[in-house]
Amino acid sequence: MSTYDEGHTVAGWTGTAIGTVGSCVLGLGICTTSALAVTGGIAVLVVAVLVTWVLHLAGWGKAPGVRPVGEWRMRERDRSARAGHPGCVGCRLAGRGRRVSGTAVSTGAEAVPERA
Repeated sequence: MSTYDEGHTVAGWTGTAIGTVGSCVLGLGICTTSALAVTGGIAVLVVAVLVTWVLHLAGWGKAPGVRPVGEWRMRERDRSARAGHPGCVGCRLAGRGRRVSGTAVSTGAEAVPERA
């Protein structure tokens, strides 16, 4: 079994299910040349991304990388989600991550001086 166990979360499965429906609607719209179905399929795919992101931020997704075997259960909620996961794009987009005295910690990018 993989030591990463990626995607075996409520957020992962919910996003995949909604995304599958959106892909089917989009494909149907392309096959039938229906602009309404294509637009609807794209809208459902956007909803899938947003629902997955919100569930991840609520603790129903997991951080990338290796997790202990005890945290592999799908119903295991991630209690560290409020602080943000290191290296997680979704957490970074939400403004979460490691903070030191109220300012974000640089993750390898050069610091840009503030304008006066």
